[in-house]
Amino acid sequence: MLLDSHAHLDDKRFDRDRDKLIRELKENDVSLVINPGADVASSVRAVSLAEKYDNIYAAVGVHPHEAKAMDEDTIEILRNLAKKDKVIAIGEIGLDYYYDNSPRDIQKKWFREQIKLAKELKLPIIVHDRDAHKDTFDIIKEEKDENLTGVLHCYASSADMAKEYIKLGFYISFAGPITFKNAKTPKEVAKAIPLERILIETDSPYLTPEPHRGKRNDPVYVRYIAGIIAELKGITFEEVANATAKNAKELFNIE
Repeated sequence: MLLDSHAHLDDKRFDRDRDKLIRELKENDVSLVINPGADVASSVRAVSLAEKYDNIYAAVGVHPHEAKAMDEDTIEILRNLAKKDKVIAIGEIGLDYYYDNSPRDIQKKWFREQIKLAKELKLPIIVHDRDAHKDTFDIIKEEKDENLTGVLHCYASSADMAKEYIKLGFYISFAGPITFKNAKTPKEVAKAIPLERILIETDSPYLTPEPHRGKRNDPVYVRYIAGIIAELKGITFEEVANATAKNAKELFNIE
């Protein structure tokens, strides 16, 4: 069975068929989905979904786009949300220098503060890094201690940097872009790192994989990411599905 380690099922694009989609996941060989927040409101929604459905787990956090709206009260809200049942990570958090929707110094400040919260609560982090590879790595390395682990979601940096993250105890997650014809770098990374450190995800409703680009993404399409990784590593689809699900459960302490 597959495990989608990152999907935004609380997104409004699922409003018309969310219940049906979630109920039918197991019929489509998707055992579990992890739903991270991107701000306080979506974190609350993620927790509500996890409470409603056995096959959904939640993460809570504020995406770098929304960092400019954060303050100490936000951290306290996240702290309380993170103590609820089935909240298994702080995320998605990180840096985004592509859009720069929040000033970079503000992004870095609240990335660090959310990492500190994760360490306090002994929860892994789900990291968003877009065009901020050096600063993201440097902050994680500086903050690293025995309580800090996590995953680089929808990984987009180099194979060499992926290996450095793995040395820090982190996992690397691949999403729809690895299926794109021009996706040279993610394919190189997937071949270069051990299966024991790989997660798979859809990031739905975004980043729909081939052959469904242009349509809304959903967790059922995680099979295409698993298929590409199997092809790149010369192993079976089942080996990838089983290993990546096991990796996610170990990282997020899901029994």
